[in-house]
Amino acid sequence: MQLLASKGSEQTKQTYKRHGAPEPMFGVKIGDLKPIVKQIKGDQALAMQLYDTGNSDAMYLAGLVADGSKMKRAELERWVKGATWHMISGCTVPWVAAEHPDAVEIALKWVDSPKEPIAVSGWATLSSVVSVRPDDELPIKQLDALLTRIVKTIRTTQNRVRYAMNNFVIGCGTYVAPLADKAIAAARKIGHVEVDMGQTDCQVPDAESYIVKSRRGLPVAPKRKNTRC
Repeated sequence: MQLLASKGSEQTKQTYKRHGAPEPMFGVKIGDLKPIVKQIKGDQALAMQLYDTGNSDAMYLAGLVADGSKMKRAELERWVKGATWHMISGCTVPWVAAEHPDAVEIALKWVDSPKEPIAVSGWATLSSVVSVRPDDELPIKQLDALLTRIVKTIRTTQNRVRYAMNNFVIGCGTYVAPLADKAIAAARKIGHVEVDMGQTDCQVPDAESYIVKSRRGLPVAPKRKNTRC
């Protein structure tokens, strides 16, 4: 925590606040976290302690270090319920949840939550799963049904959930061969997705064009090795 504090800056803190990050935090740039990750990589116990601090920088770092396959479902539930803002619910929690053997089952439960951050984590976990797992290990029928659900409900669902749903469509269209055509069709039906991004210049990607660009001329893009960034 002292090392994180030494890397923080007021300017970065204010940037994070505009994106919705709450105190406590030090305001550490993500690029400055990467050398720390190398120092503590593999220290699962430390990663769990970092998340439990409630400090935004420490929680994000925890997601870069923790091995989700080693976490108990109760621990993942604690993480998703403790997520303090959308970078934690939309990135940190999904990164580790996607590594758990029961990732899909867990995510399908979360997407039905009435609590926006938990639903975001659910959709983002599914997006992570489809980008890394081989197609023959994916529940294609369930994912297909979710694409249909998104087309019907994305306009009326909660703000950040719309963003996560849109990313799920992108993930299926980019990485999942059996769903590639349906995801493109879903993206066309959805069109532009409106999401309030706060006092930032962030924009919601157009799903169809993003899928086509990500495929780079291939039927689908190669699976990723991991989803962390």
